[in-house]
Amino acid sequence: MSGKPLLERSRQAVWHPCTQMKSHEQLPLVPLSRGEGIWLYDEHGRRLLDGVSSWWVNLFGHCNPRINDAISEQLETLEHAMLAGFTHEPVVQLSERLSALTGRALGHAFYASDGASATEIALKMSMHAWRNQGRSGKTRFLSLSGSYHGETVGALAVTDVALFRDAYAPLIQAGATVMSPDARAAEEGESAADVAERAALELEHYLDEHHDDIAAFIVEPLVQGACGMAMYDPHYLQRVRELCNRYEVHLIADEIAVGCGRTGTFFACEQADIWPDFICLSKGISGGYLPLSLVLTTDDIYTCFYDDDVRRGFLHSHSYTGNALACRAALATLDIFDKDSVLEANRRRATLLGNASHVAFAKHPRVRHLRQRGMIVAFDVADADAGFSTRYFQNALDRELLLRPLGNTVYFMPPYIVESDDITHLVDGALKALDATLTS
Repeated sequence: MSGKPLLERSRQAVWHPCTQMKSHEQLPLVPLSRGEGIWLYDEHGRRLLDGVSSWWVNLFGHCNPRINDAISEQLETLEHAMLAGFTHEPVVQLSERLSALTGRALGHAFYASDGASATEIALKMSMHAWRNQGRSGKTRFLSLSGSYHGETVGALAVTDVALFRDAYAPLIQAGATVMSPDARAAEEGESAADVAERAALELEHYLDEHHDDIAAFIVEPLVQGACGMAMYDPHYLQRVRELCNRYEVHLIADEIAVGCGRTGTFFACEQADIWPDFICLSKGISGGYLPLSLVLTTDDIYTCFYDDDVRRGFLHSHSYTGNALACRAALATLDIFDKDSVLEANRRRATLLGNASHVAFAKHPRVRHLRQRGMIVAFDVADADAGFSTRYFQNALDRELLLRPLGNTVYFMPPYIVESDDITHLVDGALKALDATLTS
């Protein structure tokens, strides 16, 4: 091992994601040494409260003993085997349990390793299903303005974040976008439900004209994450389900960030009392431990591919599909949900987090649109300059917090083990970081 410091070795050898590497000349990487519960620790012993669940993946804390034990036990039996032509207990059991959580509405699971791959699977599966039904003209996709569904080439076709999309535009078969139901767009006298209906009417007009070539409409249910935690009324999802049925367009629910209890129900779609044709899951499904993603779909979609002709089969694969260790981590995660009544307990935590955030930020002169959906709280900072998010990140680190704003949007998405004292530390530190950032 090199005698150079970890930071220098990392900066030279590791190309970090979503990062202009030159920036680390001025803003050093944080050299982590371990994690425990809600805290991360750097090599100097400084602790950081993980206020964003390490990019929205960690549900029950770092080094959770129950997930650790499940993975350790699985290591003694089967670490991985190819899923083409083989199967194993963890992948079957996980598929069955997730299907049960949809009331068997979506009874088939296809596995990959990351969220963008899940998006690509759903898009390909939708188009191929239509082709197998003799509807080969349905090859285009529709998404919301400001949507984010991943950064692989296929996923970028339905991602409406210019920074990610424009750099690779020559490679992308871009889809179309329609108005977001973002409640922040409310005009005077409008409610969030009114905005949702206005957005649904625009979708209706678009589908009325273009449904013949649209394979699927993909949405992030209730919260659009990367565009700044845009939150909207469940009424929109009800209208979307109705319109997709009417115009024969598949509905893909990207629950990669908002599933697994983030919005208050295990699946965000439950709050609209609808089921889509596809659900994409990743991030929290393995508790933040191992790469895992999957797409759940219906009997109708599955039947479209069930044939003697291999060309009518779904032609997609990943080497680590259905990895036994990752599936076992996911099963341990679901066990914690069941045994600890997590969704019920989160209602209490969400109330504490919301109340504390309201006291700290509701009357702050630079805060706009303080909002909450389940275990997600966000607010926008008025008149923030281009360097706001970087300075805020550093000021939060100085106050023992990991918070990473999305542009001018500060948000909290902590693990589900956060308690009253942790919330006080999180919110008080976030307020001090905000004031320090605005005066620097």
